[in-house]
Amino acid sequence: MEKIPHMDPVPGAQAPLVSVCMTTYNHEAYLPRAIESVLEQQTDFAVELVLGEDCSTDSTRAVCEAYVARFPDRIRLVTSDGNVGWRANYRRTFEACRGKYVAYLDGDDWWCDRQKLQKQVAVLEKDPGCGMCYTAAQRFWMSENRVEPDHAEHHTDFDHLVNSLTISNCTTVARRELIARYYAEVRPEEHPEWKTDDAPMWLWFSACSRIVFLPDTTAVHRRLARSVSHSESYPEQIAFSDSILDIDLWFEARYGTGRQRFGLLRRRSSVALWVLSWQGSIGEYLARWWRDVRRTPRLLFCPEGAGLLVKKILFRRSKTRKP
Repeated sequence: MEKIPHMDPVPGAQAPLVSVCMTTYNHEAYLPRAIESVLEQQTDFAVELVLGEDCSTDSTRAVCEAYVARFPDRIRLVTSDGNVGWRANYRRTFEACRGKYVAYLDGDDWWCDRQKLQKQVAVLEKDPGCGMCYTAAQRFWMSENRVEPDHAEHHTDFDHLVNSLTISNCTTVARRELIARYYAEVRPEEHPEWKTDDAPMWLWFSACSRIVFLPDTTAVHRRLARSVSHSESYPEQIAFSDSILDIDLWFEARYGTGRQRFGLLRRRSSVALWVLSWQGSIGEYLARWWRDVRRTPRLLFCPEGAGLLVKKILFRRSKTRKP
């Protein structure tokens, strides 16, 4: 049975202007830092934190409950007796948010700027036509204990974002009413092949509203050694890449001009072939190339198909010749 705190504000408490939507699963080692970074936010408006915990197998639930007990007027917990999966957890946590604006922060990431929400809400309050505001973010590679700065380019328009999504989920603040419209219009639950919910959401925002980018670095995205988006398994790497490109193609077909379709199909094939040129067998490479060419015959004339195959054959020979 799902356990969601009463939605009415505490008597006498200020209604939250911003809700922080934080989903978490097996994050006991990282969650305190994420929660503390929200509690440390310096704002002149009320902020609530909504924790969506999905029956973790570690002590994540206990961490959540301890923070709720300490800060009952600032933190609420959404959970259930059984695991519902990341997509349903993401949705139900959002639906429990009461703020005019919703900020996203996964349980293994954290905010590094105490003025993050204040800066972004100022932009949204001043500009009613802006649907979402995002910032720069660092990446923290756990396996190497290394912090990496954000990429140099950031985009806010659909044509660029459908080719290169430069938005880190942990940096976003969006209007709640528009997120609700996204769910009603796109219905991501009908696309189980999509391996992420934030990429389609922000593509929709770029097509249906206006996005503003602030160059401040306000968040840190933790890159775990193994996750849905980052895996050492080459079939999983290809599956995630295919999923992202399938999302791009879906949005290009419905919200774009269609002129970028072939470029996206070519990139989907090229990424898979590049991975297979380093890993997997020649048979796997040829099977993937032939599958893509059958679906999109123009790919036969793109040089990367044959070029990466030659590289793979030469690389394989060089490995077998080593003593």
